[in-house]
Amino acid sequence: MNREQKRAAQKAGQVNADGSQTTVRDRRAPAKSLKTERTKPGEFIREVRAELKKVSWPTRPEVIRYSVIVFVALVIFTAFVFGVDYVFEWFFRFVTDPS
Repeated sequence: MNREQKRAAQKAGQVNADGSQTTVRDRRAPAKSLKTERTKPGEFIREVRAELKKVSWPTRPEVIRYSVIVFVALVIFTAFVFGVDYVFEWFFRFVTDPS
């Protein structure tokens, strides 16, 4: 067992500081607390609205700018894929066409 493993085992409570095994513990999973109440629909809507007020919404110019950037990237990537496809088509026609 290397140093890292020993430290991790000590943090987890599996070994003592001298490296000896600790006493056997109950290894069952901890009991999960069951929620006794359900959130009512009205309360859920109020919580959702409160969270949405915390969101930093982009301004209209930011949305336009980001949309233009995405559109330009899409056009460039589409042109690149078209070019690669065209080159591969030309290459395979050249290789497979005997004339």
